[in-house]
Amino acid sequence: MTEKRRTREDIKRERQSQQKAKKTKNKTSAGKWIKRIVLTIVLIGGLGLASGAALFGYYVSKAPELDEELLKDPISSEFYDVNGELFAKLGAENREYVKYEDIPQQMIDAIIATEDSRFFEHFGVDLWRLGGAVFANFRDGFGAQGASTITQQVVKNSFFTNEKKLERKAQEAWLAVQLERQYSKEEIFEMYFNKILMSGRIYGFGTAAKEFYGKELSELTLAESAQLAGMPQSPNNFNPYKKPENAEKRRNIVLSLMVQHNKITQAQADEAKAVDITAGLIPEEQRVANLETKYPAFLDVVLSELEEKGDGELMAEGIKVYTTLDPEAQTIVENVMNNDSNFPTEDIEAGVAVVDTQTGEIRAIGGGRNYKGFNYNFAYDNQSRSPGSTIKPLIDYGPAIEYLKWSTGQTLVDEPMNYTGSKQVITNWDSKYLGPMTAREALYASRNIPAVKAFKEVGPDRAKQFLANLGIKTDNLVESDAIGGGHVTMSPIQMAASYAAFGNNGTYNDAHSISKIVFRDGKTSKSYKPEPKIAMSDYTAYMVTDILRDVVSNKRNASAPRAAVSGVDIAGKTGTTNYSSDEFSKFNLKRGSVPDSWFAGYSTNYSIAIWGGYSKRKDAITTWDERWMPQYLFKSIMTDLDRNNPSSSFKQPSSVVSADVVIGSKPLQLATKYTPSNMRSKELFVKGTQPTEYSEEYVPQTLDAPTDLTATFNEVAQLADLSWTHPSLTEGTDENGDPVTYEVKMSVEGGATSVVATSSATTAQIPGIEKGKTYNFTVTAISGDLRSDPASVTLFVEGEPVVEEPTEPEEPDDNNENPGQPENPNDSTDNGNNGNGNGNNNGNNGGNGNNNSGNGNGNGNGSGNTEEPEIPTSPPTQPTDPTQPGTDDGTTDDGE
Repeated sequence: MTEKRRTREDIKRERQSQQKAKKTKNKTSAGKWIKRIVLTIVLIGGLGLASGAALFGYYVSKAPELDEELLKDPISSEFYDVNGELFAKLGAENREYVKYEDIPQQMIDAIIATEDSRFFEHFGVDLWRLGGAVFANFRDGFGAQGASTITQQVVKNSFFTNEKKLERKAQEAWLAVQLERQYSKEEIFEMYFNKILMSGRIYGFGTAAKEFYGKELSELTLAESAQLAGMPQSPNNFNPYKKPENAEKRRNIVLSLMVQHNKITQAQADEAKAVDITAGLIPEEQRVANLETKYPAFLDVVLSELEEKGDGELMAEGIKVYTTLDPEAQTIVENVMNNDSNFPTEDIEAGVAVVDTQTGEIRAIGGGRNYKGFNYNFAYDNQSRSPGSTIKPLIDYGPAIEYLKWSTGQTLVDEPMNYTGSKQVITNWDSKYLGPMTAREALYASRNIPAVKAFKEVGPDRAKQFLANLGIKTDNLVESDAIGGGHVTMSPIQMAASYAAFGNNGTYNDAHSISKIVFRDGKTSKSYKPEPKIAMSDYTAYMVTDILRDVVSNKRNASAPRAAVSGVDIAGKTGTTNYSSDEFSKFNLKRGSVPDSWFAGYSTNYSIAIWGGYSKRKDAITTWDERWMPQYLFKSIMTDLDRNNPSSSFKQPSSVVSADVVIGSKPLQLATKYTPSNMRSKELFVKGTQPTEYSEEYVPQTLDAPTDLTATFNEVAQLADLSWTHPSLTEGTDENGDPVTYEVKMSVEGGATSVVATSSATTAQIPGIEKGKTYNFTVTAISGDLRSDPASVTLFVEGEPVVEEPTEPEEPDDNNENPGQPENPNDSTDNGNNGNGNGNNNGNNGGNGNNNSGNGNGNGNGSGNTEEPEIPTSPPTQPTDPTQPGTDDGTTDDGE
């Protein structure tokens, strides 16, 4: 039987049939798997729901009971100093409680629109907000976003700590529902309205209205109501006194939310947004603290730190805050700040931060003169001012030593210079250029051009890294930042912490005012102590410190001798900032005006940074007394601090060595004993980088010794006549034109040697020579600091020594009332000759008449002494060498 042949069409239909069957099979298989997956998810979901419900029930069973007293009143938080002593208690005290019916509708609308727009609709938990928060937490991690309603916030602030744990959130939601069942919406809103933390130590909107605006709630404008409504989210961050820009942005958000939720019109919002954020605020000088507490400036910093760490809301939960406050140090600072005699003008202000050098713990804060609290804290809030030349160790010389291993003797040239790619000339405060100098002098004298050169050598990237190691963040650095040009700003607290690293062998600690907080349960705590980090090598820290010691010294051009404290090893740096040319014109300022003056200094115990200036930038510092004020305040505070807690000296690490170098040499060379004192300097080096080559610029200089020295005895005058020659002398000067003198010494019978004459001539006559004795004479040529080898000669005088017979005393004349004078053993004529001879000889030969420093045998009589000379019985005492004249230790005014 012949097999039927398949056509191409048959094959095509067969393949299509097979593919269709395969697809049907695949669909059936896929459907089965989908069903299995769905069933599995449902099963897991059911099990999860059951487990979740069980867990939720377990958590709820442990929830506390609702307590009306806790619901309505804030719970006081306590603050302890470094000794564990309570110094402040903040909470329900002095609170302005407002009933719901007395709250203006405008205020209610602002709060509802901002905090909980569906407050009057939900049952304590807002499921819409909860869904959004769940998604955000799934995406960004648990705790990324909250969904708390006003009701939940009341519950949380009354019964729980601020930890974002699942157990706490479950209990919070449960109690919120229970709260809604037991109290009306109006009662719950009233609890929130009076309980919420508004700023610092202010609780409740009613209290805030009086503290900020001095008004009743009913008197507030729309802009003011919106401002207050926006503050609870971050009280200190939205404080219009301290951070007006942040406060304005937050107020405008609240106004937009009110429009969104149909509480006000867009026109009303726009009108309110146009109002100056500071309009209506009570002037700071008129504000009266609602609650008087000890150490308000320090407490302000503590409250700000709580908020920075995200724990600001804990204030309403009754926590215990253990701070780093040293009450003795704080009292010292407050006494200085509250004494008007310490300030050169009535309105000038200051901000002071005292930080422990070793730990970064803030010991004391000077927030301003007569600081009462609530107002601008110049130690903490003052974060936008440029530091001037106090930046130089942090951005120029510190990095140069750290990364380039510069020595303190690195040669820099103070000379005319422009910023790179610019025609702008860099100037020094005195408009002078001092030429080659060491890095040491460039920093302690605060010269600008060398600082910019150091920055350029380091480079902006390494300078930026060095700043970051010291807790200072900056996005961009340019050459003008090398001298405090403006991109880098910091508060006195930050500056004190950064400088402390130099005094702490290079280890940096963030400045902090809190050690730990303890939650209401008394068991749970949270540490605030930062981890120390190595910011720089120990050699960098010490070498910068050693230079900054000179800043407070009496060296010529030292910029801060007024800050020195006797007996205390201190290092420090000054700084002033400048106005732009536009500001000089805008503010109509006189020449020499500056906006800021700084001083930062430290010992091994304390690092202190002080800012001085005026609240408003347009008010200028115009006198040197104003500029020097931070130095004087530092001196006063450090003196008392060190008296209570004495500091030790800074210790040089083994990584640092010292050497005498020739100033200005490139590369640095070692000085020799012939290097002039004004050209040599003892400098510090990173071990292994010190120079090994000696300078050949200054070579030993010698002076020829006298020759042909002879000594003869003049029997008539009883003198020794000395004469000599000097090979290199023709006109009484050496080859450099310096005058030459000769020092004559004598010894008798091998006894002690003494100077008997100094002459500019090549002859000398030595009186008092006796027969029968041996004399040794030496003559040394002297020119400036040079002394020749001595020439010597011996003279023996022949003859018998003269022995004087004692004179028989005459019988007293009984007729005379007084006995007669004894006879002079020497002939009066001889005495006169001897006296005249001495005077003439020394006068002619430049002895006493010129610069005789050693003739003690009566030669001075030829210079006008009218008393009868006496022949000494022993050789004259050798005089001491003349003292080298001192250098000018005066200082110049600092004006970086």
